[in-house]
Amino acid sequence: MKPVIALVGRANVGKSTLFNRITKSRDAIVADYAGLTRDRHYGDARLGPREFIVVDTGGFEPEKPSGVVAEMAKQTKQAVAEADAVIFVVDVRAGLSAMDHDIANYLRSQRKKVLLAANKAEGMVDSPLLAEFHELGIGDPHPISSAHGQGIRSLLEAALEAFPFDEDAEGAEPDADAPIRLAVAGRPNVGKSTLINAWLGEERLVAFDQPGTTRDAIHVPFERDGRRFELIDTAGLRRRGKVFEAIEKFSVVKTLQAIADANVVLLLLDATQGVTDQDAHIAGYILESGRAVVLAVNKWDATDDYQRQTLQRSIETRLAFLKFAPVLQISAIRRTGLSAVWKAILQAHASATVKMSTPVLTRLIHEAAEHQAPRREGRFRPKMRYAHQGGMNPPLVVIHGTSLDHVPDSYKRFLEGRLREHFKLVGTPVRIEMRSASNPFDNKGE
Repeated sequence: MKPVIALVGRANVGKSTLFNRITKSRDAIVADYAGLTRDRHYGDARLGPREFIVVDTGGFEPEKPSGVVAEMAKQTKQAVAEADAVIFVVDVRAGLSAMDHDIANYLRSQRKKVLLAANKAEGMVDSPLLAEFHELGIGDPHPISSAHGQGIRSLLEAALEAFPFDEDAEGAEPDADAPIRLAVAGRPNVGKSTLINAWLGEERLVAFDQPGTTRDAIHVPFERDGRRFELIDTAGLRRRGKVFEAIEKFSVVKTLQAIADANVVLLLLDATQGVTDQDAHIAGYILESGRAVVLAVNKWDATDDYQRQTLQRSIETRLAFLKFAPVLQISAIRRTGLSAVWKAILQAHASATVKMSTPVLTRLIHEAAEHQAPRREGRFRPKMRYAHQGGMNPPLVVIHGTSLDHVPDSYKRFLEGRLREHFKLVGTPVRIEMRSASNPFDNKGE
């Protein structure tokens, strides 16, 4: 499981700037205005080979009794509850405040690993202003500058040092005897637990006509036709801002972790409600994680012809980025269409873990270039020399050559289509990486 780090602090101390710096994105809105962030914001991050999840939170005021500030405090408390480590961000230039003491008292009561990040400390590493933050009783402050990127790496190394990490396991080929980890994901109340119960033939999971019945990711060992599986029933992902109950504190982060750790994800859609923004959000996260995916439309028996046609068009448009995934129609409660789902899951897993030999890949890219060469960029036309497989789940194809830096995404999609056709890849994304050799004549004539 990826470790989870929550960023906590009072308003306008630079948490969102730090979030953007860690995730190397601009996902969190940043402005010189207190209280801009209100909901929790999740992002993937990497420190060297290590991957983890970062949670940005709004300004934390533990003692405020009502209003939007109280809801923001609930969001922050949920982020702290689901985190493995907490980074408490303070503002060196503004100094220590009573609110900082309140937050420190709350964090100590949660018995979490807490690191104190003294933000806006550019040029102040040895400043005596840092000394006053020892009052909080959380340990030595780490002087950082979110805006300039100073001290961030050492802070993250300290936050992650307690969590085990097996470098040898990274990039290793999957064990043929290991169970296939299958995560069932989707919005609340689409029938995830009902589907798993139908597979198991017993009421193993609580299924109830109320959104949010499942609160955590449930792992269930299962065997079918001699193949071992580990079924993961995830809690439904809701829109941020709709998750306020303390009992639902694990829903979002456990679902994201389950998707990232799965070999195959079964994305369950509700035929009676169509493809929603939240379905597209979950599908996007599955694609970013590189997991093999199968789309199953549940409650198909509860729709008429018009609803079915509308749903099919909606899938084609709103989930066009998952066009490689098979789409199946099922009814979990009536147990119809389930055998086809298993066939699609096994096919998607086989595609995600396929082995591609270097000679075959090299021949394929040469044939593709003969059919349609990449367009010229600058003085030289890109030339692909050879290719090899760089990883599995998802399959990664690394192409070596010269002047490949500006090969457009459209040409990579063309190559992906040729690879899919030859290897019969279904249900898995394919990633293509271009690596250019240095040109010895680039500096001639200078």
